[in-house]
Amino acid sequence: MEVLDHEFNPDQWCLFIDSSKVSLKVVLLHNGNKFPSVPLPHAASMKEIYESMKLLLGKIKHDEFKWKLCGDLKVVALLLGMQLGYTKYCCFLCEWDSRDKKNHCVNKLFPKRTSLTPGEKNVVNPPLVLPEKIYLPPLHKKLGLMKDFVKVMDKTGCGFEYLGNKFSNVSDAKIEEGIFIGPQIRELMQDKRYDEDLNETERNVWLSFKRICKDFLGNHKAANYQDLLTSYKAMGCNVSLKIHFLESHLDFFQKISAKSVTNTVKVFTKTFWLWKSGTKASRPQVCWQAIAGH
Repeated sequence: MEVLDHEFNPDQWCLFIDSSKVSLKVVLLHNGNKFPSVPLPHAASMKEIYESMKLLLGKIKHDEFKWKLCGDLKVVALLLGMQLGYTKYCCFLCEWDSRDKKNHCVNKLFPKRTSLTPGEKNVVNPPLVLPEKIYLPPLHKKLGLMKDFVKVMDKTGCGFEYLGNKFSNVSDAKIEEGIFIGPQIRELMQDKRYDEDLNETERNVWLSFKRICKDFLGNHKAANYQDLLTSYKAMGCNVSLKIHFLESHLDFFQKISAKSVTNTVKVFTKTFWLWKSGTKASRPQVCWQAIAGH
């Protein structure tokens, strides 16, 4: 921070953690998006396991700075010591039963988790951070909602066929599972022909999805997200963990700039892609240029 000429206040920054089966990456994100994100560790050979998260937080002295953290739900589960995979109690805020599908559209209030005790309610390790230190990036909620929508579409309909033709470079397996990235979703949202190819039920869900992306998962927090929940249920979508958060834990979402979180994902991905790829500039120089926003 001294080199970047920033006055460092840990309360004004949060950690964005991204992991995969073979790597672990972390950046510091300014809450107001006033400063560019600052990459911290990048381990190309560390797996997404509890021990890696514990080592990471120790190396960057998280106990001293006590940053808030944001990441996808898998990263959050690792940080809180929870069991991965399709588990019964996968919500870290309450005792929501993910397998009780008959009552998902009936009950909205569930007993709160009083503790994260190893051996109870799908908790396997001591939590590394407190639940109130967690942010949930809007981008990951958007990807999850898109996945829930595509998985229940009519696979013989024009709308689903249009997806395969539009994204011909995407495998059929990914399309069937609704696995899309942010730029693809934005491109689809601007395609008016896609709206016309959907049947009435699918169109209602899709229009609600576009409204929530614009008016709720962005910088403005309008109260029209209930339209999406109603249309999703009418289409027969399962209540995933991300829909559960929208339905039962809206008060948990912190007042953090959605734009800053989204930009962090973009800059941080670009930074490490440049770092790993062969370029004429030296790797430290390329990384520094990305940090500085050039």
